[in-house]
Amino acid sequence: MSTTKSIKAVWALRPVGLTKKQIRCKILARLKIQKEEDRDKKSKKIKEKLFRTSVFRKTKVVMFYVSFDGEVNTQGMIREAHRLGKIVAVPVCKNGKITIRPCLFREKGKFEKGPYGVCEPAIKEYIKLEDIGLVIVPGVAFDDKRNRLGRGKGCYDHFLKRLPRGVPTIGLAFDFQILPFLPSTSTDVSVGRVISN
Repeated sequence: MSTTKSIKAVWALRPVGLTKKQIRCKILARLKIQKEEDRDKKSKKIKEKLFRTSVFRKTKVVMFYVSFDGEVNTQGMIREAHRLGKIVAVPVCKNGKITIRPCLFREKGKFEKGPYGVCEPAIKEYIKLEDIGLVIVPGVAFDDKRNRLGRGKGCYDHFLKRLPRGVPTIGLAFDFQILPFLPSTSTDVSVGRVISN
């Protein structure tokens, strides 16, 4: 199914006026029922597109999210980025709060479960926001204006607002996660670009 047809098919399930919570529930359910084989195949296409971008090729320090719960798989991206000589950071929630801090993830590093069930580095080596060259952003859904719908805790919105001006942000999503429109508020932060399969 083409991206356009997929968007229309998914949006047909969403009458105008659905809340963020309702949209979030529908997309999360779709992520959970997606076959692992399809997820891996689509994630590989997304990785190839991301790695071809000039901003990715030029940057030295990339901050990835650690995928879970059916998201676009970033584990392979992290391994490949290390092989390419990139310095990789991942998010760590400080003391279980909404504050995200970028933390180095070494090539042979190990993960442990953090708050909300998301994996984070077992050894914490924090870096400054100013050291990041590119941030790869997760999202439950994105729209045509690059607005982002997260999981409802505000972690990434808060983090993205703190990024130095000019740091590129790229959201990763499967085609059914990209919608024509998302409700947004003044606290929501959009991304610079979205890459899909």
